[in-house]
Amino acid sequence: MPNTKRTLVTGGSGFLGSYLCESLLADGHDVLCVDNFQTGSRRNIEHLLGHPRFELMRHDITVPLYVEVDEIWNLACPASPVHYQSDPVKTVKTSVMGAINMLGLARRTKSRIFQASTSEVYGDPHIHPQTEGYWGNVNPNGPRSCYDEGKRCAETLFFDYHRQYNVQIRMARIFNTYGPRMSENDGRVVSNFVVQALKGEPLTLYGDGSQTRSFCYVDDLIRGFRALMSCDDSVPQPVNLGNPTELTILELAELVVQLTGSRSRVEFRALPGDDPLQRKPDISRATDMLKWKPEIALRVGLERTIKYFDAHLSGRQTRIHLELMDAGDTGIPAAPMHIIGRNGDGARI
Repeated sequence: MPNTKRTLVTGGSGFLGSYLCESLLADGHDVLCVDNFQTGSRRNIEHLLGHPRFELMRHDITVPLYVEVDEIWNLACPASPVHYQSDPVKTVKTSVMGAINMLGLARRTKSRIFQASTSEVYGDPHIHPQTEGYWGNVNPNGPRSCYDEGKRCAETLFFDYHRQYNVQIRMARIFNTYGPRMSENDGRVVSNFVVQALKGEPLTLYGDGSQTRSFCYVDDLIRGFRALMSCDDSVPQPVNLGNPTELTILELAELVVQLTGSRSRVEFRALPGDDPLQRKPDISRATDMLKWKPEIALRVGLERTIKYFDAHLSGRQTRIHLELMDAGDTGIPAAPMHIIGRNGDGARI
């Protein structure tokens, strides 16, 4: 196929990585998915294992990787507080040493490389909404620092490799993203609320619920990834990717209860240390440079996410990831799928 590329996706079995692998395969590229499965799930990419242009490699990017590729997408790193705080030293190593190894590979192979950075580089921001020119307000030694500062250091490395070695880089600062394939126990607010509502449990809300977030559906984010990676060579600068529609966490809880038909109540708990009070992207740069903006409304995205978790938690054998999107035809030929369900005591199998 014309313009076929050999693409490397680190963290490819994760929430975002699995969607990116699908998107690249649908466009005819060869995909090497690399993951150490610290937080990624084989279930996310199991339907791709029989695809002739998909290859899965178990590897930790803190160790150098010697492969031949045309394009690198660096998504490897735990992204939720529950996961990245459970092994903070490993989190920093993944961000920093992983960046060094992937940048070294990009330099050797003369590949363009994409870095999945984060809105966490802005910390608890003093300006609102956050623009790419804002330097942030980050605690360098707090409970979230392993992730925040690790990603900030990775950004420094990317731009230094660009300036010193002329490596072609693309940098996305990702704001809160949600959708099917999120892990039900990763501690992120959308998955927490949806799972708790479906189980009839109290929705645990940290703080008084007035803190705000902006939630982007995964399909919109992947479109932004692809647009950023394919844009011209004048772009080596960070680009915010997220949905600028802002709402309070309490409003989100109420909407999830409404959409699930749950009788769950809200249970307030103490706000964790360094948790940002406001988060909303200024996406002017993405709109101007990439002609990109989110299209999927929060209610629609939540309905799809609820459908996924409802099927997953009930243990039904389902190909929900291929069924739940009206416009979600991946264009990928179906491969044999091994269903991941639950055994009699509720544990995953």
